[in-house]
Amino acid sequence: MNFPEKYLDLVNNDSKAFLYLATVMRDGSPQVTPVWFSFDGEYILINTAERRTKERNMKDRPKVAMAIQDPKDPYRYLGMRGEIESYTNEGADDHINALSFRYKGIPYNIPAGQKRIIFRIKPTHFDEH
Repeated sequence: MNFPEKYLDLVNNDSKAFLYLATVMRDGSPQVTPVWFSFDGEYILINTAERRTKERNMKDRPKVAMAIQDPKDPYRYLGMRGEIESYTNEGADDHINALSFRYKGIPYNIPAGQKRIIFRIKPTHFDEH
């Protein structure tokens, strides 16, 4: 599925747009978290620490919903549904550091003992606004 061209400005490497990630809890209720993200041209990449709620939810229930809101126009956003394609710890520390430079302009301080993980999400549906 091709990413809608008119929303590429929200996912390019200069964008500081947040992605609102909705996962499903064990009891079926939704859980939403604003997150930093990147886009590799096909997949949305989310970086989180292991043992967080969204990490457990995405591993146990791989269908998610997402929204990216335009930081310059709050009425412009792209809604998406997707599925977790894969996840890995490989390169996760470098990825969160790159995201920190993009969003905050400084290196990311990984707390001692924290393990980072990257989730690759394949968008399966777009809802353009």
